[in-house]
This record gives sequence, C-alpha cells and structure tokens, in this order.
Amino acid sequence: MAEELSEITRLDALRSLMARAGVTRIVFKRLAPNDNSKNQIYLGGDYTALQILPYSDVTADISRTDSKRDRFKTKVKLQWLNKEGALFEAPATQLILYPKYPEVRLSGFLKGAGQRPSQHLASRNEGRVLILGITPDDRIVAHVIGAENPLNKQLDQYKLQEGHGLFVDIPLVEHLQDTRGQLLDALKEIAQRGWVNSVKLDKTGNAIPYRALNGGGYTLEAMLGVVPNGKNEPDYLGWEIKQHKSPALEEPLKGGALTLMTPEPTGGYYRTNGAKDFIRTFGYPDKKGRPDRLNFGGVHRYEQTQTSTGLMLHLDGFNADTGKIEDLNGGIVLRSADGTKAAIWYYKTLIEQWTRKHAKAAYIPSLSRKEPQMQYRYGHVVGLGEKSSITHFLQAVAATEIYYDPGIKLEHASTDHSKIKKRSQFRIKPKDIPTLYELFEVINLRET
Repeated sequence: MAEELSEITRLDALRSLMARAGVTRIVFKRLAPNDNSKNQIYLGGDYTALQILPYSDVTADISRTDSKRDRFKTKVKLQWLNKEGALFEAPATQLILYPKYPEVRLSGFLKGAGQRPSQHLASRNEGRVLILGITPDDRIVAHVIGAENPLNKQLDQYKLQEGHGLFVDIPLVEHLQDTRGQLLDALKEIAQRGWVNSVKLDKTGNAIPYRALNGGGYTLEAMLGVVPNGKNEPDYLGWEIKQHKSPALEEPLKGGALTLMTPEPTGGYYRTNGAKDFIRTFGYPDKKGRPDRLNFGGVHRYEQTQTSTGLMLHLDGFNADTGKIEDLNGGIVLRSADGTKAAIWYYKTLIEQWTRKHAKAAYIPSLSRKEPQMQYRYGHVVGLGEKSSITHFLQAVAATEIYYDPGIKLEHASTDHSKIKKRSQFRIKPKDIPTLYELFEVINLRET
C-alpha cells in the first residue's frame, strides 16, 4: 500500500530539495475544492500550462457519445518529492487537453506512486497548494502542502503575474533577476557592439566563422551562448530567439518574412510515399532550367491555389470563427484539386511543436553586409511576445498571415542516385507577429 507523502515546511528547504532534484524553475497553484484526484486538477481555460509544463506524445481520444469530451492526452514524467528529498514516480500522470472549451487538466497523478499526497489530493479541502518543479530533462518534481503548513504562509509573498495562467513563480534563489530582464540586458549589450563577424557555435561551444547568407540567427545565438541543437525547446532562458532582416533597426517589426518553424509533414502522400515521390508527383521542373531537377516551392496560403504546385492549404477540423479544434484527427492539409491530401501536419503534433518552443519569444531586427566580410548588426528596438497557443497559430494561418513556403528540391531526379533537400517552413511578415501572442510589447533597449 502506498505511503502518505511527508510535507516540506520551510521555503529554504523546498528550494534546496528542488535544486538537488535538478529543478531549474518552480511554480505553484493554489487548489480549488474541485482540484482533486476524482475531478482532475484544473490548469486553466487556455494553453498557458502547456507553455510551462513539459509533456510528450500527444494523442487524440475521441468520445463515442459526446463530442465535447473529445480530447488530447499527453504523457508527463511526474515525480513526488518528500521532505527527505526522495522521489517517487507517478507513472500514470498525464495532461488532458479539451480543445472545444479550451481547457487543460492534470490527471492520474496518484496512481502507482510509492509515496503520494493522497490526504490532500483525494480531498476537497480549502487552502491546499500544488508545487511543481521543472527540470531541463523534462521531468516535473511535485509536492503538495495543506492549509496549516507554515510554508503555505511563506508563499503569500509571491503574486500571480500576467501571462502565467494560474501558476505563480517561486525564484530558486531569492532576489534572482527575472529572465526577461536578463534577456533585455544581453540584447542591449549585443546591440551596442555594432557590426560583428558572422559566426556559428560548434557542438562544443566554440565560435567558428560562418559565411552562408543565413548567418544572422546563428551569430545572434552565438553571442547569447546558444549552441544549435535542433531541440524543440526555447533558445535562451526560456525565450525563443528570432532575428529578422530589417531595413530600419530603430523601427519595430519592419522587413521581410521570417521562418517560425520547420516541421516535416506527419501525414498525407508525403508521409506514406516519401519525400522523393511527393516531389515527383506534386513538384515541377526547375524554373531556371537546371537539368534533371525538380522543385517544390512557392507561397501556399489558406484556401488559395498555388499556381506552381496546384495545391491548396486547408485547416481540416479547425473552426476559424470560434478558434477551436473540432476534429482532433484534423490538421493543416495541402490538398490537390482531386482531393488528394498531399501533406498533413496533424494538430496533435503541432500543439507540442508550437506551444513548447514559442511560449515566450524575442524578435530582434538585423542588418547584414558582405564587405570586408560577412557581418551583422542588431537593433535596439525589439519585440517580446508571451502567451501563445496553437489557437493563435491556426488563426494566423486562417487569416493568411502565416503561410507555408517550402524549399524542397530533387536533383538527378530521373536517376537511381537522386538527391533530395527537404525544407518545410511556415513563415510570417514581422508586422503580423503580434497576432501570435496575447501579450506583445515593443521595447527600445536604449530606454531600459
């Protein structure tokens, strides 16, 4: 029989034990009576919780009797922490996403754990607090305290901040500067450097010269100490870093399009037949006359036929008027005139790809020059966006603000030695970026 989890009673002990468990961020939620193991724990009427809590493997669970109960489920690696610092796996924990409300809940958190806070989470008692620590390896280290616990009173000093949903942050170190302030200080110092040589960090963190034309992002990341890794997580202190070319560094959100993300299709002809057959079927001969080469490119916007490929972008199962996903098995679809689904990006995979990486993002303008060598300069006027969700993303697609702009090519296409380059990218103009976030602020770093 599972034991009752022992309670931590001091804030300094909580910080110490959480840090020892590998935690780099601590948040808490004051529980309502309905927040219990029977009714699940309510984490908000939007997707803010998905921007804070790590999860994986989103799956669709379709109700046979009530479409309002259709939901996404995700796996969560949750461990209960006792006052001695021991950890106890709760293997059945999952996040439940109800997209038609929308609503996020935590479920299964008591089942299978060797020690667990049943006294508090099987009850409806007032004053309970759920504390969650997040680790870099995507674990959640959890603890619950009751109303009479002295730690409860100590938590009163921390207040809910706009954009954090129902979660309140506890700094791991008292008086630690917030990540927003640290980010702005770093970007201000970078802007003050003026022109810098184009570089890219290698896997060991060493800066090496980079001569390709797409070095603006790599150079900015290098100055922030960010090693390119391809992981689906923010770049710097929980912020996704996005540089964009701009003709006016002192004016906000100017310039050409920037790439938001580059997910490969997860369904359709592309997935079932492979990228090479896809481009042979839906691509076209190289327009510059390069022999035996097929391309698949061009801007694909919502419900507009792309002239080169003949395909149209659709949002299957998404209601753009209400902003709700109505078919959990739907997705962004490239469809031909005869109804063939050439490529699909299922919502269940886009939720994780978009929400985890773009919860908070910084947009930094840049200029480039090739002489005396490839160099970049970054602006003082930056944009900070917070609290995005898959709904924001899909509504921007429906408004034709986000569009699919691939760069896929197949060389030696008619031979057995064909070579493919794949790049599926969703892009947006800088002026439309604020629509992706509930909170967006333009900041002049000279005034910070």
